[in-house]
Amino acid sequence: MSHALFDRYRQTLESAVRAIRERTYFSAYPEMPSGRVYGESARDDALAGFKARLGKTFVIDQPAAEGTVGDEVSPYGVPLDIRYPKVDLDTLLPAAEAAMPAWINAGVETRVGVCLEILDRLNKRSFEIANAVMHTTGQGFMMAFQAGGPHAQDRGLEAVAYAYEEMTRCPAEATWTKKVGKTETVTLRKTFRVVPRGVAVAIGCSTFPTWNTYSGVFASLATGNAVVVKPHHGAILPLAITVEVAREVLKESGFDPNLVTLAVSGHGARISKDLVTRPEVKIVDYTGNSEFGDWIEQNARQAVTFTEKAGVNSIIIDSVDDLKPVSGNIAFTLSLYSGQMCTTSQNILIPKDGITAGGKHVSFDEVARAIVGAIDGLLGDPKRAAEILGAIQNESTERRIDEAAAGGAEVVRASATIANENFPNARVRSPLILKTDASREDLYMREMFGPISYLIATESTEQSIAIATKAAREHGAITCALYSTDERVLERALDETARAGVPLSCNLTGQIFVNQSAAFSDFHVSGLNPAGNATLCDGAFVANRFRVVHSRVLVPGPD
Repeated sequence: MSHALFDRYRQTLESAVRAIRERTYFSAYPEMPSGRVYGESARDDALAGFKARLGKTFVIDQPAAEGTVGDEVSPYGVPLDIRYPKVDLDTLLPAAEAAMPAWINAGVETRVGVCLEILDRLNKRSFEIANAVMHTTGQGFMMAFQAGGPHAQDRGLEAVAYAYEEMTRCPAEATWTKKVGKTETVTLRKTFRVVPRGVAVAIGCSTFPTWNTYSGVFASLATGNAVVVKPHHGAILPLAITVEVAREVLKESGFDPNLVTLAVSGHGARISKDLVTRPEVKIVDYTGNSEFGDWIEQNARQAVTFTEKAGVNSIIIDSVDDLKPVSGNIAFTLSLYSGQMCTTSQNILIPKDGITAGGKHVSFDEVARAIVGAIDGLLGDPKRAAEILGAIQNESTERRIDEAAAGGAEVVRASATIANENFPNARVRSPLILKTDASREDLYMREMFGPISYLIATESTEQSIAIATKAAREHGAITCALYSTDERVLERALDETARAGVPLSCNLTGQIFVNQSAAFSDFHVSGLNPAGNATLCDGAFVANRFRVVHSRVLVPGPD
């Protein structure tokens, strides 16, 4: 069956491989929640399925300890009360190891075919995953559908495509002949085997549990490793559904479903430190805060680690053709999902003497008013505001907003509480915009996760570039944006940001935003600054999950 799966998805795989070679637009999974694509009853069926899980135990037939755990709370105020099997690492990890030999021996095409079938089935359940993502992360429904479903699945496919490329770079067999004398030769028959490292652990985050996790999960699985999925305690359900689907496909394909398992812990009994330092664990994928990411890099010495951590992202405004579309683009960037994206801009660097807009001088305060006014206009309709902002995932983020407002910078736009008519108990906050000058690094030269941004008055665009790159080098950055009509400024910024390991987006307006990252084309996180040590996704992200081991057999010569 498994080779048949490879043949079934061969065209999808070839398209993905071509896209990563050419860096062009490609998506295998439709991003619009259309009934014509996913089935006319898909939305209603998925909502009913989501509601049916509430207050119940999520059953996974895997090695587990007695009892259940789970303390997810919907940022929208919907009671979840879903319980998950407790994990016993002493039984779970040996079971994962035991599942690997048959998976390794199945070969590259078989593993890739099974992975592509898992992704296809996840895509068919995108509406169900969207509800799970929405009510664990606080994303609005459309974002939860796209980022939690098709876009995450594209990231998984991208990893599988890279894995296929890396595993097939070396032939499986070769005949090696060398002349060793005037008439004599020696011939060896060589075989080359892909040998995985061992059990992989994928640690999910609370804001993008599928999008940030699928790359590691599918890179490890396709290269022959078993995967233990460890969700954030606040966003378990989306990854529990993922594990459920993966185990179902593996079992149907004749493999031990313990190749993919779920490790859940509650808020008060976390297991991640124990898990990532176990001797059985040879690969760790992590997305989350820098403190724990740094700890993993320093302490999980028995494993190779791939981390995406936090950063301080900047926007540099030098000059523009038209301030209105620029401020509108920035407003959406700062508002989307209440700034709870690792790619959201925090520091907006503007020369204190102002900028040129359409050939006219515009003061710093006028630029500030344009950005604030654009946010106010964007969020003026409560229904639209609720969908764009979503909800605050964690109470600590809400506290951080209030602390930042009282932290010493001038408040130019206060964060407001916004009502969501569909979810009266939702935690919804609009962006807080603060004003300060370049000397107050104590305020802005640190990550302030959430809808918190600083308008920073600099001496010049030259200083703005220096501050943005310093933030990237010292604290990490995943995105940087620049607005300039001066080619010399563009060239300098491109050079400086590249050396700081932060991708630069220039002069974005309209429906493309700095906090978007396109699978198959954009490299998410560079691995060159403290925001993370790996890239989603490139060859290095995949190739170190296995090694090629060769054997040689002497071929007898003629008598």
